[in-house]
Amino acid sequence: MVRINPDVKSKTKANWGFDLNAILAKQKTAFNTNPNPSWDNRKANLIKLRTAIDANADAFKTAISDDFGNRAYEETTIAELLVIQGGINHALKHTKKWMKTRRAPTALQYLPASNKIIPQPLGVIGIISPWNYPLQLAIMPLIGALGAGNRAMIKPSEYTPKLSELMKTVLGEIFTEDEVFVATGGVDVASAFSALPFDHLLFTGSTSVGRIVAEAAAKNLTPCTLELGGKSPTIIDESANMSLTVPRIANGKLLNAGQTCVAPDYVLMPQAKIDAFSDAIIKQAEAFYPTFAGNPDYTSIIADSHYARLQDLLEDAENKGAKIRVAGDDDKQQLAKERRVPLTVVTDTTPDMRIMQEEIFGPLLPVVSSETLDDAMDYVQSRERPLALYWFGEDSAKREKVLHQTISGGVSINETAWHVVQEDIPFGGVGPSGMGAYHGEDGFRAFSHMKGVFTQSRFSQGKTLFPPYTKKTHKMLGLMKKII
Repeated sequence: MVRINPDVKSKTKANWGFDLNAILAKQKTAFNTNPNPSWDNRKANLIKLRTAIDANADAFKTAISDDFGNRAYEETTIAELLVIQGGINHALKHTKKWMKTRRAPTALQYLPASNKIIPQPLGVIGIISPWNYPLQLAIMPLIGALGAGNRAMIKPSEYTPKLSELMKTVLGEIFTEDEVFVATGGVDVASAFSALPFDHLLFTGSTSVGRIVAEAAAKNLTPCTLELGGKSPTIIDESANMSLTVPRIANGKLLNAGQTCVAPDYVLMPQAKIDAFSDAIIKQAEAFYPTFAGNPDYTSIIADSHYARLQDLLEDAENKGAKIRVAGDDDKQQLAKERRVPLTVVTDTTPDMRIMQEEIFGPLLPVVSSETLDDAMDYVQSRERPLALYWFGEDSAKREKVLHQTISGGVSINETAWHVVQEDIPFGGVGPSGMGAYHGEDGFRAFSHMKGVFTQSRFSQGKTLFPPYTKKTHKMLGLMKKII
């Protein structure tokens, strides 16, 4: 994720080759010359963005794989390029309707006046994107920002320098600096970026850094959308079809080697079934990836520090009594050299283990004993609200109970992760897992001001409420009270 050091004083030039304050001022000036772009203008921006992404797809795949050490081109296509294409196509289909002025009801006591809502662009949107899906999580907010008629500045992660530079080049070829600008660089750039007085700031990353970003934005009263993370639970009901459940959990956990904000973080199920589930998911992981080391289909951990953190989580859990099972039989030294971590199932967990306290963000899967659905729900509800929740089962009554009595950013039923890419439902967290939502119309709304307009009629009787107050005033007040 993008790291921000709160002790770094805001800088705008340094040795970066650009001045953030000057670019923001340029974008705001340009916006003010055309504060409500036409649909034709917005459509043209979205089409040229789609064309540029498509034209550079292979280069994006290579850059991302190089930044990770290895990531399958197919994985980037599935989790990034197709998601972006779907987002742009959805915006092209619907944004013209979203941007229209719409009528709103008028309360009876105020008739014959009328109400309407005018969606307006906010101005300049700041986007701080993370390293785990470095293209998708920069471009998807940009789609919403451009569709809503805004300009945008993007700060991608320093952990993916090749992708960040490529994105800067590609976007720089199709947009002017006062339309879209990509600010590459490290922690000092991120710190200064988060302190800019944007009209809206979207941050995707960890909860801890999200707090720092929100604090920096608050000094400018900049509204934020925070897409964070947390420990997303998976509840396996007794009614679950395990032949469907196991591969879907394994796929959700191993996509991008678990480096996904909505990856299943831990599993809740009855103790008597844990061993069988552990056997099955290990076997499934080995079917997906007959080897982990050297396998072009399997993603490396992004950096040495992240690899070491995952090893520390396992060591801490094992020292506190957990049982560890690792898929495959690859050479440990080779795995370490390539920063590959096979699926690792952790059982006999306890709350004091770090693996049960921290977002894992890797292919480690704790399995927690939970005898009943109520036990599982109590476990989830007693902890910080997660970004995602997954439920597997065929019992509709239990499913509805989980949906209505647990709180999470989003839910997938009998699946993991794919609720995130549905453009007709919002994507966002709640509490420590996030603030606000975007994607589809929710993205348009996040980056728009829905301006309410009240138009008074020439036939209004409102003057009867003007002072001085008389018996006629009290009569009108009595009438209004009856019809409210």
